[in-house]
Amino acid sequence: MNNILAKQIASHLLQINAIKLSPQNPFTWASGIKSPIYCDNRLILSFPDVRNAVKEALKVNCGHFGEYDLVAGVATSGIPFATLLSDATEEPMVYVRSKAKGHGRQKMTEGKFEAGQRVIVIEDLISTGGSCLKAVENLRADGLEVVGVLAIFSYNFDKAKENFAEHNCTYHTLSNFPTLLEEAVASNYISQDDLEAINNWIKNPNQWLQPNV
Repeated sequence: MNNILAKQIASHLLQINAIKLSPQNPFTWASGIKSPIYCDNRLILSFPDVRNAVKEALKVNCGHFGEYDLVAGVATSGIPFATLLSDATEEPMVYVRSKAKGHGRQKMTEGKFEAGQRVIVIEDLISTGGSCLKAVENLRADGLEVVGVLAIFSYNFDKAKENFAEHNCTYHTLSNFPTLLEEAVASNYISQDDLEAINNWIKNPNQWLQPNV
């Protein structure tokens, strides 16, 4: 990972509130997990300067995967960022549905592609990697060779690393949780007490309870 670029992306995400840190008033994820962090990278699309920075960062970081023929966005949040990369590199793009249409050809992968083509998969956020790896398997089932997954941000959960290894898939992110915390402390976005609480969460997010809440 390009550390300078990772810090810049983390700073952008904090500035536009695409990532919010609130250990004193934790968020509840759809899974039921209590979390001091909430990420909504869709906000990037509303800020042209940040959107362009992410576009350039995607272009730089896709070099980690070698040559590829297609860009594939994971529905739905990965689609706009795959579009940005496809536009920046002038490579063709497809996208992968979360489930097949209930009518017509019931395809999972939408767009023009041929079996044997190499594809880089674009996602906005990696937590455990479950939805993204489902897309990877669907692309492989369609005869495509997945060279890797590129995402904007990762929580750096061990579970994600295990899941990607199990699926024999490489992944890379523009920025990640440790880098974000460095930027949050440097900009006084959070205090040292907040930092301790957040670090306790990342060690065991399923059982984390914020003191005094």
